[in-house]
Amino acid sequence: MYPVSNAFLQSVQENTREYKWTGKLVTKSGIVYEIEPEDIVKGSGYITRSCCGSNEIELGSVYASEMKVTLFLDADRHTLEDAVMQFFYSLKLPDGKWETIPMGVFEISEANRHIKTIELTGYDYMLRFDKTASVDASSGTPFEFLSYACEKCNVQLAHTREEVEAMPNGMELLGIYPDGNVETYRDLLFYLAQTLGRVCQINREGRLELIPYGDVPVVVMGAEHRFSSSYSDFVTRYTAVYSTNEVEAKSEYYCLDPDDGLTMNLGINSLLQYGLQNTRENIITNILNSVVAIDYVPFDLDTIGNPALDPMDVIRFTGGHADSDSISCITSVTYKINGRQTLKGVGKNPLLSSAKSKTDKNIIGLLNQVETSKFVICSYENPAEIEVGEEPVRIINVTFASIESTSALFIGNINCEVTSEEETMREEYTVSHEVPTVESIISRAVALAKHTDEEEVLNVADSEVLGGIPEVVYETVEDVVSVPVTEKKNPIVTFIYKIDDTWIEEYSPKQKVIDGNNIFALLYPMGGLGANSAKTLEVYMKAEGGLLRIAPANCKAAVAGSGIASGYAEWDGKIVVEENVGIYAMEQAAMSVRKMDGIVNIKTMDETAYGFMDSLGLIRLEGTMSLFRLSDTAVISDTE
Repeated sequence: MYPVSNAFLQSVQENTREYKWTGKLVTKSGIVYEIEPEDIVKGSGYITRSCCGSNEIELGSVYASEMKVTLFLDADRHTLEDAVMQFFYSLKLPDGKWETIPMGVFEISEANRHIKTIELTGYDYMLRFDKTASVDASSGTPFEFLSYACEKCNVQLAHTREEVEAMPNGMELLGIYPDGNVETYRDLLFYLAQTLGRVCQINREGRLELIPYGDVPVVVMGAEHRFSSSYSDFVTRYTAVYSTNEVEAKSEYYCLDPDDGLTMNLGINSLLQYGLQNTRENIITNILNSVVAIDYVPFDLDTIGNPALDPMDVIRFTGGHADSDSISCITSVTYKINGRQTLKGVGKNPLLSSAKSKTDKNIIGLLNQVETSKFVICSYENPAEIEVGEEPVRIINVTFASIESTSALFIGNINCEVTSEEETMREEYTVSHEVPTVESIISRAVALAKHTDEEEVLNVADSEVLGGIPEVVYETVEDVVSVPVTEKKNPIVTFIYKIDDTWIEEYSPKQKVIDGNNIFALLYPMGGLGANSAKTLEVYMKAEGGLLRIAPANCKAAVAGSGIASGYAEWDGKIVVEENVGIYAMEQAAMSVRKMDGIVNIKTMDETAYGFMDSLGLIRLEGTMSLFRLSDTAVISDTE
């Protein structure tokens, strides 16, 4: 429900009200048309918004809102293509003031000109996500994927990082793979919203919003506000979910105890196909906990209208044949401009559909097996920005499996921006100049000294022709001058490959780069891949003498070959921790190590802390060397 004042809620429930609809139409060229109430043809306008289909409550829906209106407007219909229409509802309060609320932002998709009027049809920004997704293999958190999709489709996100992470599964690391059937960003939104236990809506300000199912009524609507209404004699509620695991070719059933309600079919969620089975169970269990909040009575009614109501709002009906002890959820609402309002809440009957809801599921594409002779590309793309410095940073992570003994080829392309460090160098230059020799100066001075008369000395000194007076001889002298010069470094970028737990030490390509934009091409052939084995190829990158930034979707890589498939192998439960200790020099016959402490801090998504400590007491060694104490402490956070 759009936030309004108490005076608005009071006035909208009165028997009479004074209100008006206005709008603003802005063309792509910047022309603004202010729409007044008299510009709207009576009975011609409506706005329809929904979050579910016509029969069943859905999870992860991405429905677009529709607007249609006929205006007395003198405008060229050709200039209205992709124009933006905003509608506003204003209600007069008891104190005489007007309170205005937005009714949505719509992009004009069709404009039909009549003799005196023009008919406009528009949809909200949800259609902008009907854009081919440029990411077919990547990993990231839900907020990173949502931000990436909104940025690519030019739609603002209505949530902060903290709000998304507070949602169910909001901090899980999700992955997209080439066989995930994510064709458009709208598909990606569907899978994300389903994982978060939400539905997607474009709110009245034109921002993408994810809304959960709730159980707290926002308004109570009495019989005096309803023109006609119908209510079901059952309550739609869910106690189980059904999800298809495409990788293992099986369907999984998660339920509460007792399981006496409907089962929601999640189908094949492309974000939940790979990873640990335990993680998948936790994610789907969180989705189930979101679904069990659905406990609604389906309804259909016409009302005098409250324009502040939105889809997903929970309402309690009283009076007439309504059950005041139950609640309902709006799944579809139609605002008729200057007219009535139609509300609808859909839902299935648990008694009629429970028998087949657990067996009749959408498992299309369940057996998507990989042919051994088929050429497969397992690709990767970074969803977030990567910053690379002197320490190695993992930039690529591709997991694949070989169905048969085969070979594969890794290729990659990285587009990055380099900020080079500055260094001051001293450059030496040779400078030459002429100076008189000491011998010639002395010889001339001695010759001049023989002339005692001052006037004669001056005359002799100025004369160049007197005999016996030697000339001053000049010689060329070269000096080396050192000058400080500040220059940009040419950073050296190093790539380090790692397959499973093995570093490829014999192959670490390096390249010198310049300040500014650079592009790298990577290539690494992999042979001798055994049959039925899972591999993880990681590429690390470091830069000496500068800082590199890789923008989202600017690091693309792929492992290509026949007889391979993308996927994760199950975790074997092993955690490997390495610690490097420097060399201790033994300069004397006696050496003692008083104390050695080590602390390992590991943090994963969910913080459930486990403690570990081992202590090694006094050890006597031969000679005079004693090890007094050796202790290790480990604090490990895991998802369990």
